This record gives sequence, structure tokens and C-alpha cells, in this order.
Amino acid sequence: MQIFGVDIGGSGIKGAPVDLDKGDLAQERHKVLTPHPATPDAVADGVRQVVDHFGWTGPVGVTFPGVVTDGATIRTAANVDDSWIDTDARALLGERLGGLPVTVVNDADAAGVAEMHFGAGRDRRGTVILLTLGTGIGSAVFVDGVLVPNTELGHLELDGHDAEKRASSKAREDHDMTWEHWAVHRVSKYLAHVEMLFSPELFIIGGGVSRKAHKFLPHIEGIKAEIVPAQLQNNAGIVGAAMRAAGR
Repeated sequence: MQIFGVDIGGSGIKGAPVDLDKGDLAQERHKVLTPHPATPDAVADGVRQVVDHFGWTGPVGVTFPGVVTDGATIRTAANVDDSWIDTDARALLGERLGGLPVTVVNDADAAGVAEMHFGAGRDRRGTVILLTLGTGIGSAVFVDGVLVPNTELGHLELDGHDAEKRASSKAREDHDMTWEHWAVHRVSKYLAHVEMLFSPELFIIGGGVSRKAHKFLPHIEGIKAEIVPAQLQNNAGIVGAAMRAAGR
């Protein structure tokens, strides 16, 4: 069974048909740059470009980098334009895609669902937390495999700032930090704070940096929980979006 998944990020909008039996992309993904400013209309046009690239005519799952309620309404918009807040994204994207059925889900929640079903969290019980380190920090919290939606742990306070301003991949690039410095002084401190609050058995590190886990995971210190990279890497959001569109 194939369903289309789209992942809206702070830097790119990417998508592809997903094979839900294998938990993998059925075709090579297509990506367009996230427009700036990332207004609802501009981003919707980007989503349409990605979907039209494949000539897709069925259901579409779409991730969004913020809180999404009832599979439709946007409540926060940290890394896109503030005009998204209170937008009915399901209606907007459905109209832009010519009436195709659309499901909208928080981006980290989608990645987490995919990792728990097909990837690093498969068959894991207890508390599992996926953190996507990218333009910001997204989070997905699971207790015995059940998602606690819209947790937004990237906005915890760390050193007087939003944690994602200190420990995201973008923060590492913006401040020209080495992988080791970022891991020791930023990511370790952030994980310690999250661990103090939730005491998870497992951290899954997702986002684009999961492809380079060997550069920073060995340098993370002082964390009791197991820490592993996302197995689906940066495709997890696409797969999870498709899963949600299929009702999984």
C-alpha cells in the first residue's frame, strides 16, 4: 500500500510516495526550498509542487513544524511565518491540492511514529523520546508505544534561551561549533535537562544530523538513557506523515 508523505521543514519541503508495508520511500523523494517568508500560501504552493512532481492523486499526509490540533489547526509556528497560527492547514492544503484528502501532523510526532513502528523504537516499551535536531528541535514522546502529541520540548528553557536556539543543528552551524563542542556543551546539557524531567529509557536522535551520528553521539556525556540515531534518518517525517494519512 502506498500513501504520499510530505515533510515541511524550516529549510526544505520534501515528499514522496511511501510503501507502508516496508516503511520506506517507494520513489526517490523530491524537495523544494521552503519559501521566505514561509507564509501559508507560499508553503502550500511548495507542497503542491512536490505532490505534482509525482502526479499523485490519492491521500496525502503532511507534517508541520509546530503544534497541530485535530489534524488540521496550527497553534504554533516557531520556524515559519506567524500567519500560520490558527490556520486550518488541512483545508488550505486540500484546496491547493485540488481536493485531495489531506492529514496534517506535527513533524516530530510523524517522525516518532515512523521510528517506533519501523525504526529505532520498534518493540521498545517504557518512555521513549525522539528529538529532531534541525532548524529547530522537535520532540515526540511515547509511553509504552503510545504517542503524547505536540510536546514541543525544543522550547524548554536552556541557559535563558529556547533550547532550540542553543542545541539545534542550526545553532551549531550559526556559531561555527565543532561537532565535539556542540555535543559536549550544548546537546549533552539539553539531553540532561530532558532526562531530568522525563527519565526516558531511550533517546532517538533524528533530523538531518542523524546521518552524521558518528560525529557527535560518541561525545555526548552524562546521560543515563540509551541514545541512538534514527534509523529512517531524515525520511522519518515523510514516512510518518503517510502513516497518519493511512490512519496508522
